[in-house]
Amino acid sequence: MQVAFAYRGRSTVTQSTAGLAVSLAPNLRRDRVSFVGTLRHPLRFREAMSALHDVVISDLRFKTKDKAGYEEWKKQEKAKEAKIRAEAAKAKRTELQGQQNKPIPANLEKTFQRCRSRYWDARMKYTSQLSREDPRLWRLLMPCDPVITVSPDVLFFECFSADESSYGCLTVEREAFEAETDIALGTTNVDYSWRLYEHFQEIRSYRQTRFTIDPLGFEVQTKADEGGYREEKIELPQSWLRGFATLQSAMSLPARRVPVSREGVYAVLAFLKQHKAQASPRAVRFELTPGQPTAIVLEPWNKRIVLHNTPYTGPRAEIIRTWGRDRLRVLARLLPLLDGADVYLLGTGLPSFWVMRMGEMKLTLGLSGWTTNDWTSGGSAIDQLAPPVEPSSEVMRGITDAFRQNTTWSLSALAAKTQAPTPMVSAGLNKLALLGQVIHDLPHEVYRWRQVMPVTLSAEIIGPENPETVAARQITDRGVRLSQDSTDAKGQRHLAATVEGRAVSELTLDADDRIVAGKCGCSYFYTGGLRKGPCRHLQAIRNKALNPDQAGATLESWYKRFLN
Repeated sequence: MQVAFAYRGRSTVTQSTAGLAVSLAPNLRRDRVSFVGTLRHPLRFREAMSALHDVVISDLRFKTKDKAGYEEWKKQEKAKEAKIRAEAAKAKRTELQGQQNKPIPANLEKTFQRCRSRYWDARMKYTSQLSREDPRLWRLLMPCDPVITVSPDVLFFECFSADESSYGCLTVEREAFEAETDIALGTTNVDYSWRLYEHFQEIRSYRQTRFTIDPLGFEVQTKADEGGYREEKIELPQSWLRGFATLQSAMSLPARRVPVSREGVYAVLAFLKQHKAQASPRAVRFELTPGQPTAIVLEPWNKRIVLHNTPYTGPRAEIIRTWGRDRLRVLARLLPLLDGADVYLLGTGLPSFWVMRMGEMKLTLGLSGWTTNDWTSGGSAIDQLAPPVEPSSEVMRGITDAFRQNTTWSLSALAAKTQAPTPMVSAGLNKLALLGQVIHDLPHEVYRWRQVMPVTLSAEIIGPENPETVAARQITDRGVRLSQDSTDAKGQRHLAATVEGRAVSELTLDADDRIVAGKCGCSYFYTGGLRKGPCRHLQAIRNKALNPDQAGATLESWYKRFLN
């Protein structure tokens, strides 16, 4: 998908006698959005924006390299070096023979150290300049500029990581600003660069900081009107859009809320910084018992962190494991400002959301089930989160009409407004989140209207849902008969079943409920195996195994499953 951006100049941080001025250049291709205000606590804003920056550039994917060219180059360089060394040694030997009676120059050691220091200083400056001013490199790290939304009660910034596995949302209460002027509600992209990030580090608590989403930029109409007007066209990969939308959709689902103290967050980050796992498993295990302190266990060391001051208030005891914990390191900068945190868990191997509370600011870090995602195939358990029933057009129209009247709604208030069943409204909100129209504000427990792109997304743009996953949901509970269900010493679950009268299909699930092996007699599996994702029969077996008491995939049972 190609998206056009137009900016008037660059986002900057400038210094004057009155203090610092943070001026963000908005995307002129979108509706007018502006805001001017003075930050009450600029230090919190600096650290929170820096953590959001770390989310954007995060890329923990393993990258394989083709070393054929490198090996050939190394072979040539070795031969070239040997020849140069031989010639240099011969020349130096001849020179030294002619200088046998000459004394060693004075201050030779100091001259060498001075030249060496000059070389490394120049090398480091060039490295910094390259990372700051190379736009192609920056666009690889950050496919799309951050999105900022001005709401009646909050401002929030959103971003998605380069490896398509982490989502960041910084929410700033309007109370964090004073002397607000020129306010225009809405959503837009803002110009962002490495240079702006470095300027953010100049913000200090003893200097007044004025925050501006430049309202003058919208007065520029054509390139001839203003020399600083520039346009950019970014080609967003479908996987980036799909990952962003799917993680947003998962955030709109009911989840277990686990309070974590600042000391608990520090203990987790400190231990992970000091230890590196050499073997699997590498999960963060949450042991939840109602009324009892929550325990966070770091595998494979089984390091147990008990949160004595934060008892779990959920309805039942369970153990939930999440992966991709290295992405939590971006939270380290927030520890000095942290009041506490809440972790929202959807289930084992599914996305989790860490909400960091810092007074009037809150940072939500959304993590997919594991760092190396596969959002498009049916192999991940995330595909099973979607509602089994498509919301009716009447319900969708009622929800969108309600958001046109008010941009912020709670689930219960929206259900009362639309006079539709709560599960149906929840399914409708989930669909709007998948299309990039709605965001679930976890800290405030409300849904907000927010169009993440200048154009309305559709299933064709972000990619349609896997047809085998859709077909698997249509296979009812009565169509699957389990004949085997066992767990081996490695924790893998082995299943066998007859699906809709077909021959026995076999399935293996790992610890996070992903399909890692299987066998089926259908044509889909015969032609592609698991390379294109599991077939509908294997997914139906997993649905049956994960929901043994579910009498059919109804919307009410889907909603109760996540509430309970």
